[in-house]
Amino acid sequence: MDHILSIVLFTPLIGLVVLLALPASNPRLIKLWANAAALAGFLVSLPLVFRYQSGRDFQFVESAAWIPSIGASYHLGIDGLGLLLVMLTTLVGFLAILSSWNAITIRLKEYYALFLLLQTAMLGVFMSLDLLLFFVFWETVLVPMYFIIGIWGGPRKAYAAIKFIIYTLVGSVVMLLGILTLYYQHYLEYQTFSFDLADLMHTHLSAGMGWWVFWAFFLGFAVKVPMFPFHTWLPDAHVEAPTAGSVVLASVLLKMGTYGFLRFSLPLLPETAKNSKVITIMAVLSIIGIVYGALASLMQKDWKKLVAYSSVSHLGFCTLGIFALNPAGIAGSILQQINHGISTGMLFLVVGVVYERRHTREISEYGGLLKVMPIFTLVFGLAALSSMGMPPLNGFIGEITILSGAFQMSHVWAFWGAVGIALGAAYLLWLFQRTMLGEVKESNRLLPDLSWREIAVFAPLIVWAFWIGLNPQPYFHVLDRPVAQIVERVQPGYYASHHLPNPLEAPSPQAELR
Repeated sequence: MDHILSIVLFTPLIGLVVLLALPASNPRLIKLWANAAALAGFLVSLPLVFRYQSGRDFQFVESAAWIPSIGASYHLGIDGLGLLLVMLTTLVGFLAILSSWNAITIRLKEYYALFLLLQTAMLGVFMSLDLLLFFVFWETVLVPMYFIIGIWGGPRKAYAAIKFIIYTLVGSVVMLLGILTLYYQHYLEYQTFSFDLADLMHTHLSAGMGWWVFWAFFLGFAVKVPMFPFHTWLPDAHVEAPTAGSVVLASVLLKMGTYGFLRFSLPLLPETAKNSKVITIMAVLSIIGIVYGALASLMQKDWKKLVAYSSVSHLGFCTLGIFALNPAGIAGSILQQINHGISTGMLFLVVGVVYERRHTREISEYGGLLKVMPIFTLVFGLAALSSMGMPPLNGFIGEITILSGAFQMSHVWAFWGAVGIALGAAYLLWLFQRTMLGEVKESNRLLPDLSWREIAVFAPLIVWAFWIGLNPQPYFHVLDRPVAQIVERVQPGYYASHHLPNPLEAPSPQAELR
């Protein structure tokens, strides 16, 4: 199938165009079409899984002139990293829209239109191999998310939306300066203008300039992750956003930051990335995020804010794995990004279910839900076990692999990672105990259990969690080559010096960037 990435990319946008033509007076038709468009977006992405060849580089590559006068092109392609994030985006996007069926009652057309636009923008981030095209999609993501929080959010929605846009926009502007520095330096070396990732990989920067560009990229990506101390926008955005907005924000948007480190910071700036001072700074910020996020979660009285702070902790593991700069750390980080999307997406959906019934997120308002909502309790229990990294669910595989990579770098890294895991189990088990066990409050006695639609929302995520937990090898196989490329870029000869088989030397066909 030709142009499959473009088909996946623009299917939600086509759905958006049709949606705008539907009459606003028919809310059921709007809901049905929006859900159909989101489902179509997921279905057209499935061939990527079956056609992907693990031993090759960027695949399904498309390239066309976009703004040739400045060297910008419409250049798409995915490797194993991009494949997993694209599939996470299409599935979670569909489930988030499905979860909105009863939750949203006003301005339905605008709500679903913004979600479909957001879906296209997120997919574009993970597919773009041209840095200007990447930046356009990166910035486009901000617009629909701002309005989703600002219009359909909670009581402090305006504050949360403005805080979100200011933080992320400042980070993006500084990142753009870094991109333009690379672009201009490439022109000085080769007398050609290009934003293409393959071309910019050959650009040589002085130590000082490389240092500046790295931290320019860092600000853009760290705010999005978000890393400590740039995390303060996240709890407000999560708490005020509608349920579907929180799900997409946690499951997909935060991964744009970690993806940026892996796709751009490490390959484009390998000398700076492996600098001992940079590694130490990144490790310290990651460990602070892990421990601080977990401790903050233990202190929360708001169910949704607890889950929001847990994301700060879990994403700290991902950045710690990235800057271990070894195969175990990076592969574990990528898999844990997918795991976080699954488990935290489920946890936000869990909060959305009880909020729709009780219109409160105060943990003290719940208790004994096991007796009135047994299916819901089972789903919440699985989501919590997935998030805390208990086998045979997905979180265990990602965390143990990251700890293995961190241990190779420093025993101290691994120790604090283990502390973070223990604290994660503490706040999740405590939350489960306070909300699901004990005596049923009078106001909760008549709460209905999960409907068939709600079960359908949770089911794919639960299946995926068990699939990764029980059979993770296919995922590591898909990641072997992109991980090896990153490691060899930052640490040439790593595999040979550690007597490890190098996936880059496997006798398989290679697809070029172009």
